[in-house]
Amino acid sequence: MIEGTLAAFLEDRSSDVEEAVRKAAAVEIMPRFRQLATHEVLEKSGPHDLVTVADRRAEEFLTGALPALLPGSVVVGEEAVSADPAVYEALGGDAPVWIVDPVDGTRQFVRGEEGFCTLVALARHGEILASWTYAPALDEMAVAVRGRGATLNGEPLRAGSPRPGAELEVATSHPDYTTGDQKRALLGLRAEGVRPRPCGSAGLEYLAVARGELDAVAFSWELAWDHAAGLLLVAEAGGAHTTLTNEPFRITGGNALPFTAARDAATAERVRGLLAGE
Repeated sequence: MIEGTLAAFLEDRSSDVEEAVRKAAAVEIMPRFRQLATHEVLEKSGPHDLVTVADRRAEEFLTGALPALLPGSVVVGEEAVSADPAVYEALGGDAPVWIVDPVDGTRQFVRGEEGFCTLVALARHGEILASWTYAPALDEMAVAVRGRGATLNGEPLRAGSPRPGAELEVATSHPDYTTGDQKRALLGLRAEGVRPRPCGSAGLEYLAVARGELDAVAFSWELAWDHAAGLLLVAEAGGAHTTLTNEPFRITGGNALPFTAARDAATAERVRGLLAGE
């Protein structure tokens, strides 16, 4: 249940959040799409972990705009945590938290591909209350509010269920970014009737599940900015998620990995069982 003040905010100001997300993309991201100079792309932990001037400027924009809409709230953004890991601790605090991934799918963005998005979620005490997934190059905005459903460009989203007997398509973490145990768990998806493939932008993979175009995801990392928005989107579209030990995913961390989100509870359990070797 969303408490009164936050419920009223989401009733009255959700469209303002959407507008802030759209403006961040219009001002800081899209003018740089396919226009990045070499010096505007940097590596963080390695060659597959990139940050661009668009990531940083869009996060700065949203870090100013979102708390202005909800006084007393704070922002946990990917780039801010990269600079100061202590920022992540706000997820466990009392204040409402905006969880921001300014450009999810930075590698795709750098390559000039359209498969990237901006992710924003609002949470408190570890509970995701609302989320906004915006793919500006595709002109797609998905919004979810806990208990009120999910929409894509204003139309209701329903994940549905896989067709009985159909092969399950599952987007997964790349094995290069997993531990030995996680690699072995993901190998469980190489089963009859399952077709695993590497994931792209996590946010857009969650959107694909929520719209019934992808059956499930199986991810081996738990950073909140990659998952908070999508997990609520899938849940409000009728889907389900679970960790390896059959517990709900916690955005504050400490999850048994890999975890899965799927179009329905039966599919989530089937994927979890394969990951667990059951």
